[in-house]
Parts: sequence; C-alpha cells; structure tokens
Amino acid sequence: MTYSLKIGGTAVKAPQSLECIIQDIDAKASRDANGLLHRDRVAIKRKLTIKWGPLTVPECSAILKAVSGQFFSCTYLDAQEGGMVTKTFYVGDRTTPVYTFNPTTTDYVWQNVSMDFIEQ
Repeated sequence: MTYSLKIGGTAVKAPQSLECIIQDIDAKASRDANGLLHRDRVAIKRKLTIKWGPLTVPECSAILKAVSGQFFSCTYLDAQEGGMVTKTFYVGDRTTPVYTFNPTTTDYVWQNVSMDFIEQ
C-alpha cells in the first residue's frame, strides 16, 4: 500500500511529521454523588498537526492554496483505522517560516511550514 498525504484529492509533498490527535466531542459531562463520570459523547473527531521540511515556493504555494477553502478533503494514514482515510477538514493557523532569502538558492525557501487540520 502506498502512503501519501492528499489534499482535495491531490498528493502534496510528504510532510516531515504528521501527528493525529483523536478527540472525543462531548455535549455534556457531569459527575454523580459517587463521583462517577457520566458523559454524552456526540462524536469522535481528528485533528492533524502537520509540519513540512524544506519546501520550494511552488510546493508551499500549492499546499496553502489547497487548504484555502472553508472546508477541504484530506486523505491520510489513520492509526486507529489502520489505513488510508479521507475526511473533511478546515485549517487552523498556518505558520510559514522563511528558510533563506539568498537569491542564489532558488530551490528551497520555506522550512517548517506547519498547520492543524481540524475535522468538520
């Protein structure tokens, strides 16, 4: 099986790291007189924390444009599901640190671009 990160159906450069956070979404939670927790879990959602190594200007631009919509599909390797999964996400803050401003280096300009994908 081939593993790759796809945004909107298009494969993007492989990230340096991808952290999948599995979140329980509760409508309410409370404790009774015995201290036992009672919860009303309404959903289980994913948050992907993704970080890329060196990126060229076109690679960085392609990733940022792919996540620019209000919502987008993303296909990724999910540990709990044991394979590739496609879900709908929205993006959090996007951090794009500059790697170099050296005009003689035309390959890689961005380094450690990172963002969170939060499941809808």
